[in-house]
Amino acid sequence: MPRTRVLLTVTTYPLPSRSYDELVCTAGVLEDGSWIRIYPVPLSFLSQLKKDGVVQKTKYTWIELNLKKRQDDFRPESHSPEDYEFKDLKIGEHLGPEHEWEARKQFCQANVYTNLKELIEASKAPNNLSLATFKPTKILGLDIEKDTDDWKETWKALQNQLSLFGEKAEEAREVIRKLPYKFFYRFQDEQGTQSRMMIEDWEIGALYWNCLRNAENDEALALQKVKEKYFDDFISKRDVYFFMGTTKEWHMRRGKNPFVIIGVFYPMKKVQLSLF
Repeated sequence: MPRTRVLLTVTTYPLPSRSYDELVCTAGVLEDGSWIRIYPVPLSFLSQLKKDGVVQKTKYTWIELNLKKRQDDFRPESHSPEDYEFKDLKIGEHLGPEHEWEARKQFCQANVYTNLKELIEASKAPNNLSLATFKPTKILGLDIEKDTDDWKETWKALQNQLSLFGEKAEEAREVIRKLPYKFFYRFQDEQGTQSRMMIEDWEIGALYWNCLRNAENDEALALQKVKEKYFDDFISKRDVYFFMGTTKEWHMRRGKNPFVIIGVFYPMKKVQLSLF
């Protein structure tokens, strides 16, 4: 396929897998607003890109590279880089938050679902849609559940291998720390249907670790700070959309709802001026 220009929008939190191909997944939108999934990508994509030697944010940055459709993934959006060393990668413009995220909205809001049933129907054959922007009518809450503190032994054994896409095992272990909590949004759609979905965005995981560090390892305080941003702040100040994606396993099984929240799009709410 021809060189592809992608606006990076999300990176999922790394999950243990016997296949490094499934370890890190990045998604974005094309210039026409359609979605694309790229995996595998190196761990360095999780935090930063460099353009002319200058570090810039990964999220909402245009990249251009050669991609190929994955033959082992039936989801139409799934692609992999032709060059796993990314020597053909071109870093483009970063879209900032100016003017209430107007530049970002042009691409991220090109096609928005508001009905969860319609979205799930689109994920079925023959369309097999696996990525979408979704606008909840109302966010009801942020649930936090305790999870295990460490990866299973099989995953820890994988981490002990010498390299992971060219990165040392020690560096991989530092980047891919096990999140000891799971985060879920409860929300309803335009039909009033209530749902609860897990958030697998890299951003909320990174936020937790940053809050934990700032709270001097006080987990309760760190979780409170995460909730303040993802619920209190977002509800009161932000116009929230979800970036949704299917997991390959549950999409193949044709689960009742194969989607999880892989990212949150949260421009500031527009302030309506009174006529009086």
